[in-house]
Amino acid sequence: MRKTMTGLLAGVGLMWACGTSAQAQELTIFWAEWDPANYLQELANEYEAQTGVKVTVETTPWADFQTKAFTEFNAKGSAYDMVVGDSQWIGAASEAGHYVDLTDFFTKHNLTQVMAPATVKYYSEYPSNSKKYWSVPAEGDAVGWSYRKDWFEDPKEMEAFKAKYGYDLAPPKTWAEMRDIAEFFHRPDQKRYGIAIYTDNSYDGLVMGVENAIFSFGGELGDYQSYKVDGIINSEKNVKALELYRELYGFTPPGWAKSFFVENNQAITENLAAMSMNYFAFFPALVNEASNPNAKVTGFFANPAGPNGEQFAALGGQGISVISYSKNQEEAMKFLEWFVKDETQKRWAELGGYTASAKVLESPEFQNATPYNKAFYETMFKVKDFWATPEYAELLIQMNQRIYPFVTAGQGTAKEALESLAADWNATFAKYGRHK
Repeated sequence: MRKTMTGLLAGVGLMWACGTSAQAQELTIFWAEWDPANYLQELANEYEAQTGVKVTVETTPWADFQTKAFTEFNAKGSAYDMVVGDSQWIGAASEAGHYVDLTDFFTKHNLTQVMAPATVKYYSEYPSNSKKYWSVPAEGDAVGWSYRKDWFEDPKEMEAFKAKYGYDLAPPKTWAEMRDIAEFFHRPDQKRYGIAIYTDNSYDGLVMGVENAIFSFGGELGDYQSYKVDGIINSEKNVKALELYRELYGFTPPGWAKSFFVENNQAITENLAAMSMNYFAFFPALVNEASNPNAKVTGFFANPAGPNGEQFAALGGQGISVISYSKNQEEAMKFLEWFVKDETQKRWAELGGYTASAKVLESPEFQNATPYNKAFYETMFKVKDFWATPEYAELLIQMNQRIYPFVTAGQGTAKEALESLAADWNATFAKYGRHK
């Protein structure tokens, strides 16, 4: 992306330098410690060069990110002017008054049209369908897939696969095909395995992995407006999706019961698996020959469709919000006005950020810039997310507790796990008076 879009952006900095008055001001943006935060700092440095406003992207390890952010929010501290917070935080942060209401900003800049609709719905809007907005889509992300092209394109493997399954070996278009391919390449005696999926139950890894199946099977987690879950989270579609996820676990490498993004990239770099689930944000490492000896033979595809053709993926990524306790809210809003401009979004993508701008995502320049950008574009228009209510953390823990034993140990049945989860969530929503 960096190389291919550079030519398109010549002169952007000069334009902004002429159009924005310089002021002696400093802003601090808080984010987790990862490569996109470094890209945002590079972008912010250009903002400083153009406006004189110094913007520092302060980071903390992912493990501390949520705790550190909400500790500062709850203390009504002014250490940060903006935060690039997880999508699940919107309910807790907005209801507690930590985020500035950006609804007028959205209207002024027509962001419901400028940004990919699904990113607005899940990064920005709370409550669901309320047309109240609290964050600007910043780092788009979702779950996609990498695969070993050399394994898939080996003539002997292709012949054997077609003889066994009756269709051509290729990146799967459906979850049923993905199951067949995982089974085909699962060869423990050769130390080759079929697939790598998320199983870590510490935060949202396992849940997001299972969401990819549930959403594409036509299922939902519940009604985000009425908080109804009976007949939804424990629907037959969700039961089938969870059963298939459990079946896929049987084709993972040994010891795969606590795996997340690091291990799933290793599945490709260390010749362990034919296919691997991961956030798009971690795919740059797979096209880098320094970090992936199989970079030249690594391919990518979007989350496959379910049995009825529905095709969705679990949302990752974050929106950027202005903190209510910031003493520099006016300057922060000016930064956001700059950030949402088409030219800035192109530059954001060029630096390595995953823009949510519909215009940039749809451009051939973006889609052809990396081997995985086209799959990312296809995914960001069909993403769905977990509950964003203030009690999301409790809901997440409950889902992990109910589905983990079934997925990784085969304890009970998928239906039993989801029936128990429906009871848990009903009790939680009753406790907080959410039912309508």
